[in-house]
Amino acid sequence: MQVTATARSGPAPAAPATPDMVWIPAGTFTMGSDRHYPEEAPAHRVEVDGFFMDRTPVTNRAFAEFVAATGYSTLAEQAPRAQDYPGADPRLLVPGSLVFTVPEGPVEEADWMAWWRFTPGADWRHPQGPGSDLSGREDHPVVHVCHGDALAFARWCGKDLPSEAEWEFAARGGLDGADFAWGDVLAPGGVHRANTWQGAFPYENLAEDGYTGTSPVFAFPPNGYGLLDMIGNVWEWTDDWYAPHRPAAAKACCLPRNPRGGRREDSLDPATPAAPRKVLKGGSHLCAPSYCRRYRPAARQPQTLDTASVHIGFRCVRRVAAS
Repeated sequence: MQVTATARSGPAPAAPATPDMVWIPAGTFTMGSDRHYPEEAPAHRVEVDGFFMDRTPVTNRAFAEFVAATGYSTLAEQAPRAQDYPGADPRLLVPGSLVFTVPEGPVEEADWMAWWRFTPGADWRHPQGPGSDLSGREDHPVVHVCHGDALAFARWCGKDLPSEAEWEFAARGGLDGADFAWGDVLAPGGVHRANTWQGAFPYENLAEDGYTGTSPVFAFPPNGYGLLDMIGNVWEWTDDWYAPHRPAAAKACCLPRNPRGGRREDSLDPATPAAPRKVLKGGSHLCAPSYCRRYRPAARQPQTLDTASVHIGFRCVRRVAAS
């Protein structure tokens, strides 16, 4: 059963300079879930101050304006330094990024390399690698951006990346405890409300939602706060370090307010201790019920700071100074 998140009273501040942002009113909600993946537990009450959030993920059009104004070069456009990747195949130390490649048939689901390829020359301008471009994708989310690229854009326009709590609170659109951003049914009445994978992953995409890759950011209905594409299409960076487990629920008298994720040292994977990770939210067009049910507000994914791929993007927030 879904309920409405508890909102704190108070008027919205004056609109920000950019008209493409939405005011998210302060409130209290249940963060996480005890019904899905273990890293989402425990569900616990959290309080969040009001803030502005981009209505959509940052698009190719907007990112191109940033690059034109600053000359910025994304990490995927730069050759990796050998000293940062000891033991790496020198042939892979070239500019490039991860591109999804559809296998010819069923593969072992544990072998993610069966569908991911490091593709030299793949970057935000060339999302599928050399020979691809942004024609017709101007209003699709920018992809192949690592955490530092997203943060650079945010700083350029006087914004920030959201915390995990801010992102999840906004994604819920005022619905507290619902599985999805619109309720408890993935496709109400058989109508898809987000760009996800239908069919047998990773080799069969039935495209029942109309898309096999990324989609325009306005292709699906907004949530209760007027935000578009909070679920599916592309994963979105937050600025929280990833911690395997959230803290235990606080007492009702002292709810966590504007909580932030774990420490940098908490985010390290024992298998790759030199690679700190931030939290991704929202799932992507590659999330399938049979493989990755992370197209939900509570879902979360750790991602190393230097990772860029064809299904990771971001959006920004602007916080309001306390009065």
